[in-house]
Amino acid sequence: MALRHPSIPPKALPTLWLMTDERMGEALWAALDRLPRGSGVVFRHFATTPAERAAIFARLARVAARRRLIVVRAGVTGQTLHLHPGHSVREAIAARRRKADVILVSPVYPTRTHPGARALGPLRAATIARAAGIPAIALGGMTRTRFKRMKSLGFAGWAAIDGLTSR
Repeated sequence: MALRHPSIPPKALPTLWLMTDERMGEALWAALDRLPRGSGVVFRHFATTPAERAAIFARLARVAARRRLIVVRAGVTGQTLHLHPGHSVREAIAARRRKADVILVSPVYPTRTHPGARALGPLRAATIARAAGIPAIALGGMTRTRFKRMKSLGFAGWAAIDGLTSR
């Protein structure tokens, strides 16, 4: 499954992605420092005021440049890399039709971000990823150990909030 965007060759697609949000607080900066070079960051912070969001993003962008991290702003079009959410086969097909570069399949496992939400489980998540026909990132309750299984099911990477900020 090759990426469609020429500026990010398939081998450069990050395997590890940090999803940001307001819950992280100051732990965001330590998490960024622990990410391996070449990892990805999906900047969200949707509940933050526009001015504060801009300030956090500017600081994050400086850290990312220094650490050689790939940053994607969630909900912003026209970026180098187009990520699309996928919670079902229908959404996976929509991602492919919208020419997304990557699909974020979630929630694979139960997650604190969406308490009580029904988890897909590895096999159903893999079905969604295959339907997209583009590189898939597993999200939701993910850890390094869980990614080993997801990789064997065809996932190109994994993303987390708590799995990367909790010690």
